[in-house]
Amino acid sequence: MILPMSAPDITDAEIDAVTAVLRSAVLSGGKVTAAFEERFAAYVGTRYAIGVSSGTAGLHMAVVAAGVRDGDLVLTTPFSFVASANVVLYERAVPVFVDIDPSTLNIDPAAAAAAVADLLRGGTAAEPWLPPAWRGGNAAGPLRALLPVHIFGVPLAMDRFVALARAHQLALIEDACEALGAFSGGRHAGTHGDAAVFGFYPNKQMTTGEGGMIVTSRDDWASVLRSLRNQGRDESETWLRHVRLGYNYRMTAMSSALGLVQLGRLDELLAKRDQVARWYAQRLAGVEGVQLPVGPAPAARRSWFVYVVRLGPGIDRDAVIGALQAVGIDVRPYFTPIHLQPFYRERFGYRPGQFPITEAVARSTLAVPFFATMTEPQVEYVCQHLAAAVRQQLVRT
Repeated sequence: MILPMSAPDITDAEIDAVTAVLRSAVLSGGKVTAAFEERFAAYVGTRYAIGVSSGTAGLHMAVVAAGVRDGDLVLTTPFSFVASANVVLYERAVPVFVDIDPSTLNIDPAAAAAAVADLLRGGTAAEPWLPPAWRGGNAAGPLRALLPVHIFGVPLAMDRFVALARAHQLALIEDACEALGAFSGGRHAGTHGDAAVFGFYPNKQMTTGEGGMIVTSRDDWASVLRSLRNQGRDESETWLRHVRLGYNYRMTAMSSALGLVQLGRLDELLAKRDQVARWYAQRLAGVEGVQLPVGPAPAARRSWFVYVVRLGPGIDRDAVIGALQAVGIDVRPYFTPIHLQPFYRERFGYRPGQFPITEAVARSTLAVPFFATMTEPQVEYVCQHLAAAVRQQLVRT
């Protein structure tokens, strides 16, 4: 048996929709993208949705719309896919990392509040939060924005971040790229800030091949974001009239057609992923050395993006990975902390030990195959081999 980490759930309906666009010869945006945007905004509960070429492109444009400039500070998490910090660097700003909650793996709201207070105070109070290379007199700009991430589809409790943003006139951008369908307090993830971004890479809850969606209820942001994705054209999108520096971040009609069908099937897709997660939980419950991912808080829904377990102390994760890959099971560590990526260590002077919770979690995580079309026997196969590999490690220790 060969099991990949992920696989999209594509039916004849998606293939037919994309084929129809190809036959129409209208391949760039247009009515199909407008229809996808309208339905997506209605699903999430925002006034606007802006289709873009990737989640990363959407986050970048949200950072631009927030007015982030050279040297500004943006508060975010070190436990995420690297794009959520890279988009800050695209504008020559500085990501400021805050450690995570060891249970949810989301950014710690209490630590974020402390960091905001100290960064606004400046001087020696701000120093511990800044990257090592920015300490000791390096002139840091003002704190401009908060960029929390709903990691692995676990909805972050946003009340505290909303309060911080409002109290200190900070932009609030939600990275909801992994959290489509998640909600807490009766609201979808992505509806609390100035803008949020969802991603549609093939491993996500729904896919457009490549692509993403920015959502906002702010008229001014929606206007700027539409211009930014389309080479900086003005509101009328007049050909060859450019009013700002923009990008080629448009979503294609083919991606939009695929997205429309997938969005129409989203409840089905989420239910399938819920079932796969239940199968894993049933079979891995009680397995010594394997900690299951947390469920959602009361009155919340987790949207399953990946299934990530944590291995106990003393278990050689690389040996477990090798044992599983030897029987055709693709597994990976998820994630390497952003601050310990080679580029971030070189540029900002980060070293191990600076975000201990993130680092401890990252040393123990293991993502197993997870996708909507996964069958119960496939889950059984993964669980049997994972349990055996972990038992072998426990015997050795």
